[in-house]
Amino acid sequence: MPRAAAVQMSSGSDKRANLDRAEALVRVAAKRGAGLVVLPEVFDWRGPRGAQSAVAEPIPGPTSDRLGALARELSIHVQAGSVTERIEGDSRCFNTALLFAPSGEIVARYRKIHLFDVEIPGQVSTRESETRRPGEDVVVAQTAFATIGLSVCYDLRFPELYRRLVKAGAEVFCIPSAFTFPTGAAHWEPLVRARAIENQCYVVAPDQYGNSPSGHRDYGGSMIVDPWGAVVARASEGESVIVAEIDLDYLRRVRQELPCLTHTRLAT
Repeated sequence: MPRAAAVQMSSGSDKRANLDRAEALVRVAAKRGAGLVVLPEVFDWRGPRGAQSAVAEPIPGPTSDRLGALARELSIHVQAGSVTERIEGDSRCFNTALLFAPSGEIVARYRKIHLFDVEIPGQVSTRESETRRPGEDVVVAQTAFATIGLSVCYDLRFPELYRRLVKAGAEVFCIPSAFTFPTGAAHWEPLVRARAIENQCYVVAPDQYGNSPSGHRDYGGSMIVDPWGAVVARASEGESVIVAEIDLDYLRRVRQELPCLTHTRLAT
């Protein structure tokens, strides 16, 4: 039975060190039998906003080439969390999730649609829209592993996106994240499980942990959730690789026995 892995890490402003660590953790996941490995949001670089344009890359570029080569070497699917994608002629960048096939090819590219502009006095202050441009496209990829729907972090709060993904055939949602601690402690698990339950999908949700370079604390708590909403793998504190089986026969049975996806009456 195929297995998926979620990688929990704490990325900083040293891009080479982040990539080296991500590669090592992907190798750990592959050794544990994962055919799909999902990295967290901005796994390759997190640093001062003013430095973003200097580290952003085109796609394809050095970072995507490295992850593609890793997927090809290990013969696995790699959902490379999200990376900072350069936009020609714009100081802003896309926050872009990439999915690599075992051939090393990029088979899906999703640019984060919902940008995190939030002010929680004394806890979190961030305006992602100042440095990022929102994407527009809903992205689903049919692969030999499963049909995979892509999203990133703050997207988790917008259920209409996931309903569009499941209508397009998604069986597994990837939700690479860097969820802040105040919102994560209150909402991370309920939201991840809700997206699994209401869409009868597996969810692979890796998260950053620890103190981010921007000064806030990230929640961690990476999870893999099944189509019934059960948490089948959960990360402890700190760096971690969690692995769980993805049973598509079970997914189909859940959808058959409780066919709520066929009962939808309101347009999304």
